[in-house]
Amino acid sequence: MASNQKSIHGTKFPFHVQEMERQMNLEPQEKEFDYSKRSQWLRAAVLGANDGLVSTASLMMGVGAVKQDIKAMILTGFAGLVAGACSMAIGEFVSVYSQLDIEVAQMNREKRSDVSVEMTKEEGQDGENDESLPNPVQAAAASALAFSLGAIVPLLAASFIKEYKVRIGVVVAAVTLALVVFGWLGAVLGRAPLVRSAARVLIGGWLAMAITFGLTKLIGARGI
Repeated sequence: MASNQKSIHGTKFPFHVQEMERQMNLEPQEKEFDYSKRSQWLRAAVLGANDGLVSTASLMMGVGAVKQDIKAMILTGFAGLVAGACSMAIGEFVSVYSQLDIEVAQMNREKRSDVSVEMTKEEGQDGENDESLPNPVQAAAASALAFSLGAIVPLLAASFIKEYKVRIGVVVAAVTLALVVFGWLGAVLGRAPLVRSAARVLIGGWLAMAITFGLTKLIGARGI
């Protein structure tokens, strides 16, 4: 009897040790997964801010090519900020809501197809599934906020400078600095080469402003 008890205890003890080791091994994976999701949100926010920066600055440069009035330039930038933020928020809301509908429908199909033995496991996983579902309102608000933060950079740069040429130069300088920062952040979050990523974002922003300024200047000169 004593030998049986020892063998029973001998089988139980390694089982508990293995179970504890398995749980300890799962913890770093869960933390890494959470970090991955968080980095994706941050990277999306940086991209949204970059969109707001480039589009608003390009609009202001385009209007500045034909109108030297500071009021026209600021109003154009503000209109671009509001329109862009609303567009980003609505687009993100519709996109994430569609994703939510798909995931909820998939979860319902999986629940109907599972046998009764798996019911207890599903009850324990309901909270986790609810937390993993996308939130359309949160995504829309984050997208609009990120766009607005980027768009406010050229607006602030041009708000207090009445001299036309100085205002254009300050806007370009402020946008250039912000482009480098956003490119660097995007590279860090995406684990991409820092210099190459920042240069790519910077050149893209310069091209957008230059093309908008040049085409608007050309059309304005021809009186179309």
